[in-house]
Amino acid sequence: MTYPPSYPHDPIEEIASDVFMVRGSIRMNPLMRISRNMAIIRDDGELTVINPMRLSDEGERQLRELGEVKRIVRLGAMHGVDDPYYVDTFRAELWSQSGGTIYPEPAIDVALTEETELPFPGARLFCFRDVVEPESYLLMDRGGGLLLTCDGIQHYGDYSHNTLVARMVMPFIGFPQETIIGPLWLKLQTPEGGSLRADLARLVSLEFDSLLSAHGTYLANDAKAAVRAAFDKTFPD
Repeated sequence: MTYPPSYPHDPIEEIASDVFMVRGSIRMNPLMRISRNMAIIRDDGELTVINPMRLSDEGERQLRELGEVKRIVRLGAMHGVDDPYYVDTFRAELWSQSGGTIYPEPAIDVALTEETELPFPGARLFCFRDVVEPESYLLMDRGGGLLLTCDGIQHYGDYSHNTLVARMVMPFIGFPQETIIGPLWLKLQTPEGGSLRADLARLVSLEFDSLLSAHGTYLANDAKAAVRAAFDKTFPD
């Protein structure tokens, strides 16, 4: 099987106790490469990779040094391009909500719901109820609460890992340097005649202080206020 290549990324960085991130990128077309992030949770020597992203040889060596990759978690239905590589290379289990149509392979080993017992302590799953394709987020009880998201909630402190063309167009297509509800995600995930306001209001009610999305940059503090501001901007009264 031919797998998508690894794209430029930073070294693995610890952002909370036994929680790590990799800031990287993915190519959308010959001129556009945008940021992309993944998280790694370590518990008793086992690794759970959130929003999997294929790493370079050096990055993969660093990953193996952290522990044994036991499973991957697909939070968003549109993020599955590197799942087969992890399943085949590490013999990792795939944990994901069922019902996604974008990446039907590989087969899901554990179907996620908000009642699923997670394989590491101090975490809960938030599942959207009204979206077109499945999407869920992880809330970790590290610090004041760490929220791991996919496409719906993003934060841009800078445009690192974006090509020049991407940096130029990002502010004009709805991705300014702030915390946002992804406009393309919102358009694709809102059912015809429906709204995601109730889902996102439930999310805003959670307690968290930091945020790592599948795109953009890590927001270490005051993330809830930033997400609340993004919600109010998207759904003004």
